[in-house]
Amino acid sequence: MIYKAGSYEVIVIGAGHAGCEAALASARMGCQTLLVTMSIDHIALMPCNPSIGGPAKAQVVREIDALGGEMALNIDKANLQIRTINTGKGPAVQALRAQADKRQYHLEMLKTLFNQKKLDILMAEVEDIELSAARVKAIVTRTGARFECQALVLTTGTYLKGRIIVGDISFDGGPGNQFPAARLSESLKRMGLRLGRFKTGTPPRIDSKSVDFSEMIEQPGDIRPLRFSFISPLINRPQLSCWLTHSNKKTHQIVMDNLDRAPMYTGIIKGIGTRYCPSFEDKVVRFSHKDSHQLFIEPEGRDTDEMYVQGLNTSLPEDVQIEVLKSIPGLENVRIMRTGYAIEYDIIYPSQLKLSLECKTVEGLFTAGQINGTSGYEEAAAQGLIAGINAALQVKDREPLVLKRSESYIGVMIDDLINKEIEEPYRLLTSRAEYRLLLRQDNADLRLTEKGRQIGLVDDNRWMAYQQKEEILEVESNELKFSSFTPADEEMAEFLSYKNTAAIRDRVSLWELLRRPELSIYDYVGKGWLRDNDPDILEQLEIQAKYEGYIEKQKEQVKRFEKLENKMLPPDLNYDEVYGLSQEAVQKLKIVLPASVGQASRIAGVNPADINVLLIFLEKKRRK
Repeated sequence: MIYKAGSYEVIVIGAGHAGCEAALASARMGCQTLLVTMSIDHIALMPCNPSIGGPAKAQVVREIDALGGEMALNIDKANLQIRTINTGKGPAVQALRAQADKRQYHLEMLKTLFNQKKLDILMAEVEDIELSAARVKAIVTRTGARFECQALVLTTGTYLKGRIIVGDISFDGGPGNQFPAARLSESLKRMGLRLGRFKTGTPPRIDSKSVDFSEMIEQPGDIRPLRFSFISPLINRPQLSCWLTHSNKKTHQIVMDNLDRAPMYTGIIKGIGTRYCPSFEDKVVRFSHKDSHQLFIEPEGRDTDEMYVQGLNTSLPEDVQIEVLKSIPGLENVRIMRTGYAIEYDIIYPSQLKLSLECKTVEGLFTAGQINGTSGYEEAAAQGLIAGINAALQVKDREPLVLKRSESYIGVMIDDLINKEIEEPYRLLTSRAEYRLLLRQDNADLRLTEKGRQIGLVDDNRWMAYQQKEEILEVESNELKFSSFTPADEEMAEFLSYKNTAAIRDRVSLWELLRRPELSIYDYVGKGWLRDNDPDILEQLEIQAKYEGYIEKQKEQVKRFEKLENKMLPPDLNYDEVYGLSQEAVQKLKIVLPASVGQASRIAGVNPADINVLLIFLEKKRRK
């Protein structure tokens, strides 16, 4: 029996990384919000690798933070280890990565949710979504509770018709042997949404007491304190190490000898997995010329013996998993605590969404996270934040927040999801961002904090910190630009000689000198030419100086890019009537319904000739 249980402005279904951000954003923007989860005990669960960050992902976490989201603050409270990776490369690809205490991460996020005003939490399984005239009306739970809403955000992760697979054994289930969402997919199909089937996997967890770390290479965190959030305090807490080992020929032979029992090769697994995070058995087969693969043994918490074997995602039978592990140096006597598995789940194809993450055919329905065909906690959280923001903005009858790919990695991801054919789980990479030198992790606050303030997510404390940083950057950069030296200056000549770099021939500013690779911003601090500021500010100044020429070039590229972005296409344009478009372009344009010519240019199957046709069409329309 269905009964009237309540009414909310925004309802969020699912409390993973996307759902937490969506619910917090909606409530913080003043909407009465309900967060529905299958299990309160698994909110902000990390069923795969308990880590946050990495290339492109760290940039996204910083962007979430700049907009007023929670992920960066939460990982700063709950990390076991934090370090900067890709330090030998340029700033565009350098990235923070933190190993998380997954239990503490869950508890800290739970505490944040419980303390948030205008946010209620309910443990239930949603079975049905009711519509009224193609608009979201209400949800119905398995126990018959009916909650009305003005906007709905779906963040169901890998739970939709989830199926766990280990060897020749399979059963219905969500991550970590939780219950799946068995009936909601049918409700989505009745709405006319097109669903697909994807697959992901996780490695076995092992008992740290059974590991011989003397056979491995230690991977410690950075010595200096680091943080993801621009407003977290810098804490110098004890860090736990990760450990590096490798598979070998014996390991690979065990896999090859058991391919007839591997569900990836026997046809048991039907879903499509990601090529950027393949199963271990897939790596062995695809890269048969390699004698070894890196494996990282990573802690999962301060108060647990469980360790994560990164690089060994597998759905091989349990007995084969044990044999594989025991062939690896340092794991000869290993004990498995949790078996690795694959999981299949339903997704909706994201081409059915607007750039705001609202469904094109169902008003008020937003989707975010792995239901949109993405992989990764960070990608999910970013989508959840945008979906939650736009659900709240719609309730308030305000224009949606749409981030451009020229101003954020979040914009790159959402643009890719909607305009490209997603045939496998999508993962953010730095190579996907054509303006990545502008989209660094260090300047995310300078790019997005003002947008967060405008929509009502950036509070006074964060806003004051941002304004103070902006002011200091301007003052210090001007000082470096106006402080100059001549060849006759003995102090400068002695300094340059000591740094083993060429003497100056003309008057030169400290800003210009900083472009030299031999010189560091900390050299200036040591000489007293620059105040000893916050490390984030010093890093920002050095990057701006050293890469000024490249940054200006990318800004010019963005200006050219935005010319097409600003040429808007009518939402009711009948592409069948646009003379000169290819048949494939007409088909794809009718599916995506791009908002601008720029967006149309990135749709798979729309070629440059089709773009010229659209530009001519718009010009003729303008003249009329």
